[in-house]
Amino acid sequence: MDRAFIPGYGRRAQGGVGDPEPKEKFMIRQMQFHWKHFIQIALLVLLAGLIAAPAAADVGRVKVAKGAVHIERAGKTVPVSVGTVVQVRDTIVTGSDGSVGITFRDDSLMSAGPNTILTIDSFAFDTTTHAGGFESTLKRGTLTAVSGKLVKQQPESMRVRTPAAIMGVRGTEFAIRVADSAN
Repeated sequence: MDRAFIPGYGRRAQGGVGDPEPKEKFMIRQMQFHWKHFIQIALLVLLAGLIAAPAAADVGRVKVAKGAVHIERAGKTVPVSVGTVVQVRDTIVTGSDGSVGITFRDDSLMSAGPNTILTIDSFAFDTTTHAGGFESTLKRGTLTAVSGKLVKQQPESMRVRTPAAIMGVRGTEFAIRVADSAN
């Protein structure tokens, strides 16, 4: 690179004072200042994206848990207590003395009674338009629910699968019981 074309470079060799003119110094400092802030902002945006990505999978939170309750998530068993996060593809399992209450992002409420197996198949919710969908599968046990903003906006946006049928939820409250296949 030919340094003769860089302003202020080599002035000493050309018989100049040796330092760039004050205006050139100011411009160089401003360019360095802008690049420094640009890099800082880019790093903040990247960091915010990394923090927000895992939170996007969170669709609800346990509000009540009694007795034996756990979540099966990605091949692992997660013990449940108040505040435990519920994610898409989680399977909530209650024991013979267990029950759990979950509040979802659209303000839907689900309560599972003893000996229940409930899987959250999908959940999408736009907080601005209240559009989206909510699908779950009840393999066994009891489930009561109060629908939230999704069903108010789109009456058929919530579905519950059972071994015998698929329910499209249109109302605001419902209860389901699925008997154990051995009984």
